[in-house]
Amino acid sequence: MRKNDPRRDAALRREPRETRRNAPPRTAQECASPELDELDRGIVHALQIHPRAPWTLVGEVLGVDPVTAARRWQRLEDAGLAWVTAHPRLANSLVVATGVIEVDTDPGAAANVAMALAADHAVVNVKLTAGGRDVIAEVQVRDLNELLRLTTRLFQGTPRVRATRAHISTGMPTEGSRWRLRSLDSDQCARIDAALPPSARPENDTAAGWDALDARLLELLSADGRMSMRKLAAATDVGLTTVRRRLQSLLPSRMSLRCDLARSPFGWPQSAVYFASVPAQHLEETSRVLSGFREVRACAIMAGPHNLVVDVWLRGLGDVHAFEAHLSRRLPRLTIDDRSLVLRTVKHMGRLLDEDGRSVGVVPLLHPHPPRPSDPSPAPVPERR
Repeated sequence: MRKNDPRRDAALRREPRETRRNAPPRTAQECASPELDELDRGIVHALQIHPRAPWTLVGEVLGVDPVTAARRWQRLEDAGLAWVTAHPRLANSLVVATGVIEVDTDPGAAANVAMALAADHAVVNVKLTAGGRDVIAEVQVRDLNELLRLTTRLFQGTPRVRATRAHISTGMPTEGSRWRLRSLDSDQCARIDAALPPSARPENDTAAGWDALDARLLELLSADGRMSMRKLAAATDVGLTTVRRRLQSLLPSRMSLRCDLARSPFGWPQSAVYFASVPAQHLEETSRVLSGFREVRACAIMAGPHNLVVDVWLRGLGDVHAFEAHLSRRLPRLTIDDRSLVLRTVKHMGRLLDEDGRSVGVVPLLHPHPPRPSDPSPAPVPERR
């Protein structure tokens, strides 16, 4: 495997056609997203449950030919409307620090600041927002010292940043990989779920067993979570049996796969972030109830002035206040201290998104602990054409 710096700043992109050399201008038809129907939604829901489900299973559950299911998925993926990606599964706060950073910028500078942050592998999510902050970024690093170094490096080197506020996460009761479209019925969901491979023995999240092959597989699957075993073997320059065995050890105990989607075409055009507080003795119960709301994509327990940060998807602008009122009725102890409407998501779990929320590139999410020094570093992910 070739040596390179896995934390390079350059984004690994699938370039839009119009940016490629000598490419003719795109027509209106090429720019338009395909119309979504129930089959499209069913396929995405199936892959949310089992991101590497074989097309024979998906077709059988949905009552279509496997080739049809595969072709529909390819269309969705090519349009940037849905994708499967990988990320390190890091539940142990002893070996990873997750932070939410609020950023205030000079007027007119927020978009440039967001793009600069999105190019960094340690920055997981980046949102342009309205309200009490201009940008919200989520980062994942190996410890609090590294978080301090990262924020110092990022913001000293990014012009026109006026102020930042970092909040440290101490727990994640729910996150986006558990959110579902709810297009399949309970029987269909059960059939997909029953086909999931058995979980490997849980690891203790230490970096001791994380080597260059693991890092390379994570990088490849960040770009294409459904990449075939043969292609993974070819890209890592190891045998097919080795790749299959290694993936069985990684999934899902140390690496997670998830199917994400462009929210607006799927009926969720608005997004908001609520900064909330609840008495500490009610924190666990409140976060559990929040996790049950369909609108809630992620709920993080924080150490800071707000002990809950809640990320939601909404059907319309009016729902920003309607949903807040609903929370107040269901959870009277919960206080919404502040809220920000998301103007645009620039980066989502390592995926770079365009103004319509479609995937246009990837900056792979790397394990916070680098591979063992004795092993070569992972090679770059090839662009998908």
